[in-house]
Amino acid sequence: MILVTLGTQDKPFERLIRAVEKQIDNGNITDEVVVQAGSTKYKSDKMKIVDYFPIEEFDDIINKASIIISHAGVGSIITALKNNKKVIAAARLKMYGEHVNDHQKQILENFSQNGYILKLDDFDKLDEVLLQLKDFQPREYKSNTENFVKNVKREISLLLNVN
Repeated sequence: MILVTLGTQDKPFERLIRAVEKQIDNGNITDEVVVQAGSTKYKSDKMKIVDYFPIEEFDDIINKASIIISHAGVGSIITALKNNKKVIAAARLKMYGEHVNDHQKQILENFSQNGYILKLDDFDKLDEVLLQLKDFQPREYKSNTENFVKNVKREISLLLNVN
């Protein structure tokens, strides 16, 4: 099963769901496709599309999925990586009204350059990225939260000592 997750933004992301449906039509995706569409309103008889799954059901779907195709949201990517899933991600772009700015391009670049995910820049080439996924071994995700919290505490201590 393939899970497509489009995020929780209040703007649609039809470009990605259309690209997935095109690959189903072309026979490049034969697995069941489940979509958490968020505010993207899209109808298809080829995919199971739900606005939002309850968290327990979402966790179950992630566990069952062999591939995650996602918008380039940090939460979606990290959730997939923590569950040891192969991820293809695409940035929502301001020019298409998919987000308020293009910050997802940087997120996409950072995660892909570090070997965690495969990025999808050209939606017409999803078939090629799907082929790359077969041999792709994502880098194991390790959270940096503990180090981040330690640094924030250190900075706060320094600020408090200055006053």
